[in-house]
Amino acid sequence: MNWSVFEGLLSGVNKYSTAFGRIWLSLVFIFRLLVYVVAAERVWSDDHKDFDCNTLQPGCTNVCFDHFFPVSHIRLWALQLILVTCPSLLVIMHVAYREAKAQRLHEAGGDGCRHIYANPGKKRGGLWWTYLLSLIFKAGVDAVFLYIFYRFYRNYTLPRLVKCELLPCPNVVDCFISRPTEKNIFTLFMVVTTCVCIVLSLVEAAYLIGKRCQECLQAGEGQSRR
Repeated sequence: MNWSVFEGLLSGVNKYSTAFGRIWLSLVFIFRLLVYVVAAERVWSDDHKDFDCNTLQPGCTNVCFDHFFPVSHIRLWALQLILVTCPSLLVIMHVAYREAKAQRLHEAGGDGCRHIYANPGKKRGGLWWTYLLSLIFKAGVDAVFLYIFYRFYRNYTLPRLVKCELLPCPNVVDCFISRPTEKNIFTLFMVVTTCVCIVLSLVEAAYLIGKRCQECLQAGEGQSRR
């Protein structure tokens, strides 16, 4: 997968983000996307090949591997990165829609036409809601994937030895996972960075709501003075 496409698209959201959003985007690129592309894919590339069981029974190793690894870490992370970055693309699309709408009105009315958006990228009206919902969705996606990883891989760790007694295995067989310590380190690193991203998204959402409430209060005070 060409992850540079996501980098190019998401880099445009920086100018529409708050400081918290820029920190979130930097974490996604540096500590999640780059780690995934540079290191994590290679760490999990030998998952099935080096999953050894002490039996020669045909099909036993495949069945045991599928039982203990129902979904690969690396594919779950890829899906998580795709879903968690989609809301940022929606923000860019909303801004592009505003700019196109303003351009059409300008062409129809000429220079004397009233500007419908003084600044299409300013978070007001529908764009404010789009941005806020994108933050909630990003935090929700990360939280759901943390739960999925926890259910599939208890405590986010991989054991060195697993015992399997599924058919067609003739009896209880011992299976050994390749490089469990290295994989556990990467898994915990991804879990920690995901938790930090969730906190940043929630803090940014609280900041937006607090700022809007403050503006509404100031506007109300100004009207009451008049």
